[in-house]
Amino acid sequence: MLADWARELLRLTDYAILAYFVLINSSYLVLIGLAWLEFAHHLRRVPFAGHEETYRSQLTQPVSVLVPAHNESAGIVQSVQAMLALRYPVFEVIVIDDGSTDDTFKRLDEEYDLVEVPRVIPDSVPTRGAVLSVHMPRVRPEPLVVVRKENGGKTDAVNTGINVARYPLVCMVDADSILDPQALLSVAKPFADDPLRVVAAGGVIRVANGCTVLAGRIVDVQMPRQWLPRIQVVEYLRAFLLGRTGWSRVGGLLIISGAFGLFRRDVLLEIGGLDHDTIGEDAELVVRLHKHLRQRRRDYRVVFVAEPVSWSEAPSSLRVLARQRRRWHRGIAEIIGKHHGMIGRPRYGRIGLLSLPYYVVFELIAPVVELAGVVLVPLGLWLGAVNVPFAIRFVLVAYGYALLVNLIALTVEEYSFHRYGRWNDLVAAVLASVVENFGYRQLTAFWRVQGLWSAIRRSKQVWGTMHRQGFSTDASSAGGS
Repeated sequence: MLADWARELLRLTDYAILAYFVLINSSYLVLIGLAWLEFAHHLRRVPFAGHEETYRSQLTQPVSVLVPAHNESAGIVQSVQAMLALRYPVFEVIVIDDGSTDDTFKRLDEEYDLVEVPRVIPDSVPTRGAVLSVHMPRVRPEPLVVVRKENGGKTDAVNTGINVARYPLVCMVDADSILDPQALLSVAKPFADDPLRVVAAGGVIRVANGCTVLAGRIVDVQMPRQWLPRIQVVEYLRAFLLGRTGWSRVGGLLIISGAFGLFRRDVLLEIGGLDHDTIGEDAELVVRLHKHLRQRRRDYRVVFVAEPVSWSEAPSSLRVLARQRRRWHRGIAEIIGKHHGMIGRPRYGRIGLLSLPYYVVFELIAPVVELAGVVLVPLGLWLGAVNVPFAIRFVLVAYGYALLVNLIALTVEEYSFHRYGRWNDLVAAVLASVVENFGYRQLTAFWRVQGLWSAIRRSKQVWGTMHRQGFSTDASSAGGS
């Protein structure tokens, strides 16, 4: 009797997991469909975007570009070169050297001949690490400021940058990123079009591994040579480009990546900058922004712009990828735990009624369901709780449906932006979509569960060292398979 009861429970659990995979993959398709509508609208208005008028207009708001850096010597010079080469009327680049123990500052000093300058830095938002010195180029005209401070973490570095910033718009960019020349103009366009309501805008993050960089610019876009970054290319397209575009389309954007996001500085000062006690500080900032403005019944917009691109170096080793995914998922868990009072509350509009519940059901617990399916479906088949046709349906839904979603995402991206111009790159992307389902998904699910568990236990937050290889500057070394 007990065995029959356990077998029936296992059968019902397996069917519930199957239904979950149907729902999560269908939700991805809905977001991709919304993104496609947004891309179609975007492509129609590209000829009339008015970037040249924005560039020449005296009303275009100046931007402070904040670059937190800790042990980023491998690519810091190329990254700063790219940012200083941005096409924008008035901006400054502020590099915050957060207690680096490598030669990050030395490389910048050698490239720009830095000299220490006196600078009074206000304490408009809270910081922990003391500022040691402020530097600027001795004779070169670049609008570059380098701040050296005691190590306090990325959040503390960004908050220091907010205090140093002189301009009304603040752009947060990772130190391992390369921005397209038009990126700042594009991501700032919503602020020019709707200056009273737009408070934040996010841009696309793409994988720079395999691309060639010359003079701080991506001059040749290719798929990475290694399979691990190749799979991440597909992931980034699905989640960062299409997923966030879809959420932006319905006014429910919950995440703007700290690797490329533009914010109104006055609103950042209102909410006290980034939260030191949350490891997913960029996403938490956006959720807190929604909460703050909704509570005050202010009319505002948080948008995602699909065209400006920040190219970022993706992890090329399992060890670094594991640290990243644990950190990301712990961040989601901490954010939902901190702002759980917004969930299901009409006061918070689509954020409380749609976005946050979605993240609980299809992001927070997704890796738990993924691993449960890997274990319980074979177990149910072995014990006779489910039959072979069910197991086949499960594989088709969990992995075949996911592959279909990836292929549709690649098709939409290729039709809309055509970033990868070689057939072998497209073939590699398709193959990466297949390979993702065999080991990669299960490993990342395991790491994400570890991140969830660390959040539940409230263990010490550890950012971890992200080893950078730097960007290729030789076109002959960028390709290959």
